Amino acid sequence: MTDDLIIRKSGRVGHISLNRPKVIHSLNLEMCLAMTKALLEWRDDDSVEAVIIDHSEGRGFCAGGDIAMLRNSGLADGKEGREFFYKEYQLNHLLFEYPKPVVAFMDGITMGGGVGISQPAKYRVATENTRFAMPETGIGLFPDVGGGWYLSRLAGRLGQFLALTGARLNGAECKEVGLATHYLSSEKLGEAKTRISEKPDRIEGILGQLSNMQGEARIAGNLDKIDKFFASDKYEEILATLEADDSDWAAKERDTLGTKSPQTCKVALRQLKEGAAMNSFADEMRNEYRIGYHALVRHDFLEGVRALIVDKDNDPKWDPATPQETSDELIDEIFAPLPNGEEWEPLA
Repeated sequence: MTDDLIIRKSGRVGHISLNRPKVIHSLNLEMCLAMTKALLEWRDDDSVEAVIIDHSEGRGFCAGGDIAMLRNSGLADGKEGREFFYKEYQLNHLLFEYPKPVVAFMDGITMGGGVGISQPAKYRVATENTRFAMPETGIGLFPDVGGGWYLSRLAGRLGQFLALTGARLNGAECKEVGLATHYLSSEKLGEAKTRISEKPDRIEGILGQLSNMQGEARIAGNLDKIDKFFASDKYEEILATLEADDSDWAAKERDTLGTKSPQTCKVALRQLKEGAAMNSFADEMRNEYRIGYHALVRHDFLEGVRALIVDKDNDPKWDPATPQETSDELIDEIFAPLPNGEEWEPLA
């Protein structure tokens, strides 16, 4: 097991708390393996009727994956990073298919890998502290951990907007658009967890009883604009539509997209288009593993992490530098099937 998790039984539930507060509980391989082991044991344990996933302390639920490790791996042979993706996606799929109810408490920053372990849960609880985002295009990556499934199934073009811009949603907005099933004030979380541990057959009623008004969901006022400006699956058409409009909103979003990797914005649009047509979550994860396998060792991911996280100069030099230079053939390479024996498979 690992000190980066607190795993225990509490009453009639299995309880997993992420425990890396100094890095906002970012996931590493050991955490993914330990969570998978616990979930498999509890799946067949009649004394465990539900599962709670939360974090031990600090300002975030989970900020993502171990980006430093992934970049170091990408600079080498990619083997360690690919193993992490493989096992993380198996965990994501296990949670998606889990036969017992899972309650994820998205209290605080919930990004990347944190989305991957919260969105499969039957109950997803947001609070006034929730900050949800899939900001991967800013570091030359893509909205993985099931992003192609979850984002493509949001109403209208909100998923495409979130995938491209990396926009952050607060707890009220998550509840409004369906990324959260309930909204509780953070001061009620302790009571909710205690009551669920005692009566896991009453989760719906307990969360409903403790829910409160979540305040204004500002994203609701922008959904019409998002549907209009992000209507196309062609990245150049989205940019052209924004550039042709003289509103402050369109200018702001166009400027935001100007900071993102053109390559991975095109990847994200294709990923969501294909994800919307997927028949199973396993198919989605297999597709995302192919993308991650290839993207991990490409220039834009290595450069994006350098610019935003390592050197912090916030000035990545993308290659290709423009959407027009980012060919369909290059994107096809990133989505290409893997050699025999290297494709992703769910847990047996």
